[in-house]
Amino acid sequence: MVRVMVVDDHPMWREGVSRDLAAAGYEVVAATGEGRQAMRIAAAAQPDVVVLDLQLPDVSGVEVINGLRAGLPEVRILMLSASGEQQDVLDAVKAGAAGYLLKSAGLPEFLDAVSRTAAGDTVFTPGLAGLVLGEFRRLAVSPASEVPAPKLTERETEVLRLVAKGLSYRQIAERLVLSHRTVQNHVQNTLGKLQLHNRVELTRYALQNGLAPLGEEPAP
Repeated sequence: MVRVMVVDDHPMWREGVSRDLAAAGYEVVAATGEGRQAMRIAAAAQPDVVVLDLQLPDVSGVEVINGLRAGLPEVRILMLSASGEQQDVLDAVKAGAAGYLLKSAGLPEFLDAVSRTAAGDTVFTPGLAGLVLGEFRRLAVSPASEVPAPKLTERETEVLRLVAKGLSYRQIAERLVLSHRTVQNHVQNTLGKLQLHNRVELTRYALQNGLAPLGEEPAP
């Protein structure tokens, strides 16, 4: 059972999200309205996924992301926010959020986003993925590092190209005739070799190193 922690300062919203997750078969291990408390209890709660609001009363959502990932590097963080402002989205993703969903999303979209986040996918409200990829395209024109890149296998490179195109693990598995677990293993191996943390950073790496066309839009 996937373990989820909910962090949102609106009690009714927090309780409603927790009920919806429990009804869908998730184990809600903690729910809080304060960022500092979320960082304190995360180690004991051991969530697989954290559903996190951006605007909290004590600290910013970005600070919470940094704190959570420092203590639980493998945790997957799905932002659930009312803000679709470009800077808010980019700040969250750069800090290590696995996805960003607007609170205007319907329940099926939200539950699908949690499921995909838990499975290792990067999930965005439609339109936001292009915004993030566009920022990484801009950064990709900066001079490449002179440090030799770690050598990836042919299959790891193939999977990396598809990740950079925005395909989900399921789509990559179908295209390459591999199991979902094998695709996840290739991605984890690549993250380790490149010393990166998530699919968004992988996409940036692929763009900077010519492994994905700069003009290509992510897959739906």
